[in-house]
Amino acid sequence: MGKALKKQKDRKETTFFQRFIYWGFIPLLIVLFLGLLIASFAGVNVFQQAKELAGKIPFISNVAVQEDNENISEYKEKMIQLDAEIQNKNAEIEQLKKKIEDKDAEQERYKVEKKRLEETIDELKEQQEQNKREFKDIVSTYASMSPKKAAPIVLEMNDDEAVKILTNLPTESLAKILENMPADKAAKYTEKLSINAN
Repeated sequence: MGKALKKQKDRKETTFFQRFIYWGFIPLLIVLFLGLLIASFAGVNVFQQAKELAGKIPFISNVAVQEDNENISEYKEKMIQLDAEIQNKNAEIEQLKKKIEDKDAEQERYKVEKKRLEETIDELKEQQEQNKREFKDIVSTYASMSPKKAAPIVLEMNDDEAVKILTNLPTESLAKILENMPADKAAKYTEKLSINAN
């Protein structure tokens, strides 16, 4: 008989616990879930509201304030670090900008120098062409002169200029001018002409 009473008592305890779960706990969870769902559709941030309510409860509010203070100090430190990094990056950017400006200025100087050199080269080429034309005119003048008049003039020149002119004369004019020179001078110029020809 004692066993039967014990089983009945166990059944009642189990039944009471099961009833509590079925009729109390599960409906409470369903109501909470539906409440959260409705609140989220309504645009209410339930967790923010819960945090505010918790802040009004004395013990929980002290814990929340301590956490907020710790979070604020951490954020301040992070902000200081990030601000320092930003300043470093800005300094690097300024240095790079300065280098770029220096390179641009140097490149501009090179362009100006290049343009000046090109102008100088063009002037020298033009001058060289003019000198060639003038020299050709001088050579043609000596070629058209009578050998008797040309020979004494060539003898008065320095040897380099004389050889340069004699080298560019046509062979017939050269031969006639050399005939009208003294033999020793004609031999000297002939020797220099043969050296230049080689």
